[in-house]
This record gives sequence, C-alpha cells and structure tokens, in this order.
Amino acid sequence: MMELLSPAGSPESVIAAVQNGADAVYLGYGDFNARRNAKNFTREQVSEAVTYCHQRGARVFLTLNTLLTDRELPNAALVAAEISDMGVDAVIVQDLGVVRMLRQTVPDLPIHGSTQMTIHSLDGVKQCADLGMERVVLSRELSRSQLEHICLLSPIEIETFVHGALCMSYSGQCFLSSVIGGRSGNRGLCAQPCRLQYGWGKKADGHPLSLKDMSLAGHLQEIQQLGISCLKIEGRMKRPEYVAIVTGIYARAIREKREPTAEELQQLETAFSRQGFTDDYFLGKTGPQMFGVRQDEKPPQELYALARQSYESGENKKTPIVFCAKISADVPVQVAVQDENGRTVTVEGDVPEVAKNVPLTSEKVESQLSRTGGTPYLCTKAVAQVEDGLSVPLSALNALRREALDKLTVQRGVQIERRTLEFKTGVRYEAPKHPPLLTLSLRTRSQLSPALLALKPHRIYLPVEELAKDETIFTACNALDISVVAILPRICNDIESRTLGNTLLHLKKLGLVEVLAGNLAGCYQAKSFGLDVRGDYGLGVFNSQTIKELRHVGLISVTPSFELKLAQIRDLNKALPLELIVYGRLPLMITENSITKNRKDNPNSGDKQELVDRKGAHFPVVEATGGRSEILNTKTLFLADKSKDYQRLGLESVRLIFTTEDAVHCVDVTKRYMDQGNYQPRDYTRGLYYRDVE
Repeated sequence: MMELLSPAGSPESVIAAVQNGADAVYLGYGDFNARRNAKNFTREQVSEAVTYCHQRGARVFLTLNTLLTDRELPNAALVAAEISDMGVDAVIVQDLGVVRMLRQTVPDLPIHGSTQMTIHSLDGVKQCADLGMERVVLSRELSRSQLEHICLLSPIEIETFVHGALCMSYSGQCFLSSVIGGRSGNRGLCAQPCRLQYGWGKKADGHPLSLKDMSLAGHLQEIQQLGISCLKIEGRMKRPEYVAIVTGIYARAIREKREPTAEELQQLETAFSRQGFTDDYFLGKTGPQMFGVRQDEKPPQELYALARQSYESGENKKTPIVFCAKISADVPVQVAVQDENGRTVTVEGDVPEVAKNVPLTSEKVESQLSRTGGTPYLCTKAVAQVEDGLSVPLSALNALRREALDKLTVQRGVQIERRTLEFKTGVRYEAPKHPPLLTLSLRTRSQLSPALLALKPHRIYLPVEELAKDETIFTACNALDISVVAILPRICNDIESRTLGNTLLHLKKLGLVEVLAGNLAGCYQAKSFGLDVRGDYGLGVFNSQTIKELRHVGLISVTPSFELKLAQIRDLNKALPLELIVYGRLPLMITENSITKNRKDNPNSGDKQELVDRKGAHFPVVEATGGRSEILNTKTLFLADKSKDYQRLGLESVRLIFTTEDAVHCVDVTKRYMDQGNYQPRDYTRGLYYRDVE
C-alpha cells in the first residue's frame, strides 16, 4: 500500500496527522528548510515527535531542503547528527552539497531528493540514485503517463504530491521572490509574489501566475497502479485542523481502496482551496482553467471543530498486536505481546492459585488481554494456555496487559544506532590567476552576427535546437577558435529527451564536444553520449561541497547561483572552474503552463509579450522548449563597470546572456565588456551580487 505523507508545521499537527491515518509526517527543524517562517520544531519537540510517531507505527522525515552557504554547512552537519540520533527516518534534501555532507557525516541516514531538485525525468531519477538517494520527490507538473514511465524503470522509490498548493514555476527554478524582493524560495523564505496581480500591456488586472491547488482525489486507485511509493500532502504552513481533514480523507480512501466521496470532496474544498482544485497536470493538460485565487472566507468553524475532535479525543491510530498468555500451576503467569514488526515483550506475574469457585478459562484470559481501548494498539488475536482449576484475579491480568503494552511502547520508541562522523570540508583547490575569459550565451541564431564572431569570445552557447538548424555555425566558430557549446533545455521530459538524444548524437558528428546543463537529467544524458558537461545556474551551486559533488558527477565547470553575493562566490572552493553570469535579463520562472497561450486577449495583437505588475514594471515572457514559458527580469543585470569586482573572484570565465537583444545590441554589449565603447542599459540592476538574500 502507498505511504501517505502529511505535513507537520507544529507538534499539534503531528498528532493531527498521525491520529487521522498518516503513515509518515515531514517537519522542519532549524533554519535549513523550505518553510523557515513556519513554526519549526525545537530539538525537544522533534525528539518527542519521533517517539510519538514511532510508537504508533508512523515515520518522521525532516526537511533540510534549502540551498546552504559554506558557512552554514557545519551547523547543518550538527543538525544532521542530532536528527539521526533522534531516530528521524529520512532527510529531504535539495542541495547537492548537503547530500555530500550527509553521506560523510551520517552515512546510515536515508536521503530523499526534494521536489526542489526539479527531478522530472527518468535520467534525473537515475542520477539521484547514483548520488545515494533512496527516494525522490518528482516535480508536480508530470502527467499520469510520465509518472508511469518513471515508476516502471526507476531504481529508487518515487514520491509525488497528491494535494496542496501548486507553484507556477517548476520548484527549484523560481527566482522571482529573491530577485524582486530579496526573499529566496530556494532559501525557504518565498514571499509568493506569484499570487499578486499581473496583466498584459499597462494594467495589472488579473492573476496569471496563481494556480489553483492540486488535488488528485478521484485518481487514487489509478495512482496505486502506477507504482508510486508515497503520496505527499502539501501544507506545513496550514493549521492542524487542515492537516487532520485532508489526511483523514485521503487515508480512509487509500485504506478502503476507493475514491473520496462527494461529501469528502466538499470538505477538502471547504478546508482550503483557490476557487476549487485542479488535476490537469496529472491528466496531461494545461490552460487558463487551472488558475485561481484564495477568496476571503470565514474559517469553517464546524468542520474545524470536528477535525479537532478527531485528534483530541483519544487514540485513533491503532497498531495491530498479538497477545499470548500461559497460566500453569506453580509457575508465574506469563504474558507476551508482539507488534507487526516482530517486536516482542514478555512480562510475569504472581503464581496462580487453586480456584475455590469458578476456575479461569482460556476464553476469559483472551477476552481480558484483548481490551486495548484507550491505547495506540489493536489486539487482532489473543491466545491463552490455561491449566484447569486455576484462578488469577482479573485485576492482575489487566495489570500484566498494561505492563506489557507500556514496555512495548518503550521498545517501539527506542532509536536505532547510527554512525556519526566528523564533517570535513576537504582539500582546498587553487583558483585561476588569469583574468576571466568572456563567453556569450545566445537565444537565437539571428543574434550570432559576423560582427559578433569578429570579437572572438572564448565560448558561444546556443540552444541545442538552434545549433541543429544551422550546421555552418561550427565551421564559422572553429575558424576563429571559438568553442561552441549546446545549451540543453532546463526542463525536458522523457518524451522530449528522446528527440534531444538524437539531436545531440547528430551534433556530436558535426563536432559538438560540450553541453551546458541546468538539471541533473541533462548531465546524466550528455555524459552517456560521451559529451563534456558544464553546469548552469539551474543546478543551484551555492557552496563548495556542491562543486565537489558535481566534479564527482563528471562536470568540467559550473555556474554559481546568481543568488550568491560576490564575496560568497570569491570564497567558494574552486574544485571546478567557475563561470559567473555578469550580464542579461535573469530568468525568474520557467513554467509548464504557457503564460502567453493563456492570455485572455489576442496574444498576437502586436504588443510585446510582457507581464506588468502593480508598480508598472514589465517582465518579458519568452518561449522555452516544449511550449513552456520563461519569465525574465524587468531590469538587465549589468556589471561592465564593476569588472574589477568580479575579476578578483578566481573565475575561469564570465558569461553574457542575450535573450531579447537583437544582433546589433549583442555586439554593443560585448564590446563594452571588452572595454570598448560606452554602452550602458537604460534601466539596469546589479542583481543580488551586492545585497543579502534571505
């Protein structure tokens, strides 16, 4: 049976989830999780939660799913040691540096890949398996057929979301909150600017980035057949009553092998929704019908009261047990109890007396032992061997039953022993001494003019599909000793990856040697074709351990996250050559649901494809591979006049990213970064390189 995993933003939510049928809960501890503004647990509360859950047959997963800096990793290692000692069953992780740290310091603690890792294809799952993960949480955007394909061939467990909020962007690839507000979703403090109003043209009059909550209630039996190991409910920021309601409905449906009833579906919507729910991603659909906003409504007090009663009125989570008893003359009474995992406890009482009136029977002993009401246990069977003519007070049998269950409870709460080793950062690699080389990333072939080639940048990056359209690009660049690197799609599902593979093999015959990959699946696929891989910003390089891990994976260079400050980039251990983005409209979102196709007005009306926010800022929207949309920043990152700052960082290269610029514009910008001309954008930003990101 599928595991049901419920959110726990507080100790009360742990109880609400477990008493309503959750097989596991996930919670946050400290400052290293994706809901840092939730009521995260203290050490004592985590320990109590683990004991409480284990005694009732539920597991506890801890979220360590944010990107961490080098300075934060030692403290994260201490947290990992603490939770491992407490008996936490697994840790959910986004940062590859954290994965490396966990394998070193708590090698016996299972690791689950977070949805923040943007794993959305079989190759990505395989790469996670190679990195030592036992389970991975897939992106929410996957369809039924995509899930089935991955589950069929996956070497590790697959977890998927079944209910809760949907981000407009692929998780782990959203920078909207950090770039425009300094609060990073990758650091656990997303301000949810996607829920605000935006529009086309001049007025922010809609909510084109606010998706309804997802709900796959109605597809549970189908999901069961796909081979999913775990269904996950989103909502660590929600109140315990919400957790109780949603967990209870899904748990009952899964246990009874049915879909939720009409009444239960209404309760789900009453508990929380954004103008209803959507299951369109699961059905392989996109479109404007998926969008909705939270409407101001009074809390459903009656429903919440019933929910509180479900976890405040006693034990509902029952662990099956079996009792055995042996009552013989001249021998102390023996009672044993065993749980579903084979844990056994035996207790002894007084020597039975000879019966003066009514002798004790096996049926009476079995009846007394079966009375487990008020405890977290359900006696499924009781067997008693009783010699004739003996008597034992019923109060004594009751006392033995309680003693046995108390000892079993203690035993179920005992934590397994795990190794804890010292966290070592490893050797320090020397940074290059030469000035960084200049590389250019283009979006279209039309930007690659003879004038741009004449400037002889060290490398030119072009999307793989653009390179495939013009074989002369290799000839032209090779003549000038310019390396050509193919940019792999940041999102590429399993169907698309087959076409991508054929294209890469074709380009390899033309002379392609290197690719730029922004996800683990791209790294895995390119390596299988014998191509060298450079890591892009989508991999979330935030610390030196991540760089070392990607070096172990086989990459030849990486791009640090543009959410880091320059000082933090300077201090990174250069285990791989680093390339810094120093120009361009930074990507804020990549969405499966095409933003431009969802426009209510005519998207071909001649106006620019730009979203406008409430302050009048315009965000260009460009098409990404597979008909997806990519939202770019309203301002252009510009650091040409700050070259002395980035030249001191120990970089191998700096990259200019051209997206909406025409060919002439590309030349002007490149010249400025080569200390030629005086080009400067009319409206620019320094990005996050000089300011702290929460």
